[in-house]
Amino acid sequence: MTRSTPRTVLHRAAGSFAAAGLLAAASLAGAAAPAQAADTPVFTFGGPAETALHPYPESGKPKSSKVGITLYNPSEDEENGGFDGDFTLTFDLSGVAGVADVKIDGEASPDCRITGTKAVCEDWGIWPGSQSAADFVVTAAKGSENGATGTIKVTGQADGATFTPFTTRLTVGGPDLVMERLPFKTELTPGDKQQAPITFANRGSRDADGVLLTLRYSRGLDIPQRYSNCEYTVDDPDLPDFGWTTALCSVEGAFEAGATYTLATPLTLEATERAHYDTFLYGIHENSAAQRTAQRAGAPFERGTGGVLKAVPVKKGAAARSTDLDPYDNQQEADFRTENTADFVAYGDQAAGSEGSFVTADLGFRNEGPAWIGHIRSGEDVATVDFTVPQGASVATKPESCRAVTADGQYRENQNTPAPRYFCNTSMTVRDGGGLDLRFELRVDKAMVGASGAVTVRNTFLKNPKLPFDPKPANNTAYLILNGEGGGDGSESGGATEGGDGGSGEPSTPPTSAPDPEESPSGTSGSSTSGGSSSGTAGGSGGGLASTGSVALIASGTAAAALAAGLVLFTAARRRAARHT
Repeated sequence: MTRSTPRTVLHRAAGSFAAAGLLAAASLAGAAAPAQAADTPVFTFGGPAETALHPYPESGKPKSSKVGITLYNPSEDEENGGFDGDFTLTFDLSGVAGVADVKIDGEASPDCRITGTKAVCEDWGIWPGSQSAADFVVTAAKGSENGATGTIKVTGQADGATFTPFTTRLTVGGPDLVMERLPFKTELTPGDKQQAPITFANRGSRDADGVLLTLRYSRGLDIPQRYSNCEYTVDDPDLPDFGWTTALCSVEGAFEAGATYTLATPLTLEATERAHYDTFLYGIHENSAAQRTAQRAGAPFERGTGGVLKAVPVKKGAAARSTDLDPYDNQQEADFRTENTADFVAYGDQAAGSEGSFVTADLGFRNEGPAWIGHIRSGEDVATVDFTVPQGASVATKPESCRAVTADGQYRENQNTPAPRYFCNTSMTVRDGGGLDLRFELRVDKAMVGASGAVTVRNTFLKNPKLPFDPKPANNTAYLILNGEGGGDGSESGGATEGGDGGSGEPSTPPTSAPDPEESPSGTSGSSTSGGSSSGTAGGSGGGLASTGSVALIASGTAAAALAAGLVLFTAARRRAARHT
C-alpha cells in the first residue's frame, strides 16, 4: 500500500483537475495530428504563463523566484515512445533585459549555460510524459520599475523531431492575494451550520483586477448558496474519490494593494447527514481567462442561478511594495470531525457445483450510511474484506486487490497458488451507498453439503478488527455457502441476492461441525477464528442451512450432479423472482 503524507494527499486532491486537464490537452494534441505524431514526434513546452517578481528593494538583496520549464512527450507507449536522440533548447532572454536578472539553477539544470542574452540546454532522450527542461532563478533587475514586464521565448531543435515554441512572461511587482484563516468550529454533528465570512488581502505592489474565489469541499459538507457569478462541479459519484464539490466564483472589482476584503454576505457551511471526516479548502487568485481555464481543467461546470457574490473592503492601507509575492499563501484549509456513523454490511453468496467444477461467487460489503468514510489526510485504506475459503474448495482466480494469506491471517509469499484466506482492502474512501464488490472463481475440490466460508468487513488491522464508526458489528459478517443443503437462498444468512445489494443485517450461522481441515485442499476450516477477526463460525443452525448443521460428502457423482442442477435451477428461479418484485 502506498503511504501518503497529509500534505501529499491534499495536494493530490487539489490538483486532480489540473492533471485531468493535462491529459485532455495531450489527447487533443494527439488527435489533431496523428500522422505527424507517428512520423515526426512533436514535443511541447510547459511552464507558468506569467511570474511576478518581487520589486527591487531599496536596500539588501532582491528576493528571487523560480521559473521551471518542462518538456512534454505525448506518446502513450512507455516502452517504445521515447525519443532517443540529441536535442538543443534555446531560451531567448533579450525580452527581459532591464526587467529581470536570470540565472540557471545549476543543480536542476546541469546541462544549461547562459551566454549574453541567450541560454542553451543540450541533452539526450525525451521520454513519454512530462520532464523538466530547465529551471531558472529570476529577480527584478536593479533600476526596474513596478509594472515593468518582458518575455522569455523558448524553442527547441533536434533531427527527426519538432518542438512547439513557448513564451513565459516576467513582470515586476503584482498583486499578492493572501487568504486569511477562518476560526471554524471543527467538532460537529450532522445538520450543524456555521458562517464562513471569507476574508482575503492584497499584500502585493499592484491592484488586482478582479479575483477568482475557489471553494472546494468534500462529500460530507455543503454550501447551499448557488451564486450566479459562480460555477460548480461535483466529482463523478462512481469514482473512488472524496466526492469534492468545487465552486469557482468570479468577483469583479479593483482590489487595491494593501487592502483587505470580505464577502458582503458570509457563506453558510453545513455538515450534512453523511458528514464524518471532511475538509474545506478556500483560495483566492487574480481573475483571468487563463486562471479560470487552469482551475476548470476540462471538468464540466454549471453556473449558479442565485444572487451575485460580492466582496467589500474592511481595511485599507498603503501599498506594501516590498512584501512577499507568494502564490503559496493563496489558500487555507479546515478539517472537520462530525459525530456520525456508517453501517458496513457484509454480503456473501451461494453457489453449487459437482466435484471438479468451477463456480463464481460475488461477495463484499455495502456502506448503508448515513456517513461516508474518507481518510483525506492519511490516505490509508478504510477497511478490509476478510474472506475464508469454504471447505472442499480452492480459489482459481481472485480480484487483483486481494492478497492471499495463511489460515491464521499471516503473510504468504506465494500469491499464485490457492490459499485458505484472502484480504481485500478498500481504497481511502467508501462513500455512503458504496462499498467493495469482489468476484472469486472457485474450484469444487470435494462436493460437500453446506460448506461455508466467512466474509467479514473489518478494520485494516487484523489485531484490532472493530470498525470504530460502525454501530452494528453484528452485520459485518456474512457467508459464502457451497452446495447448501435444502437449496435455501441464503437470505437469512447474509447471502447476496443478484447484484449483491447487501446483507440481511444479521450474521449467518454456519454448521457446527466440519471435517478435518487437512482433508480440504484449501487447508482451512470454515469454523476457524484467528487474530481477532470474525472469520469463523458460531454454534447452532441458521438461515437456509439444515437444522442439524451436518456436513457430509456427496456419496456419488450422480447425486452430486443432481444436487448441483437442482440448486442452480432453484437459485435462478429465486433470483428471477427477486428481480420482478
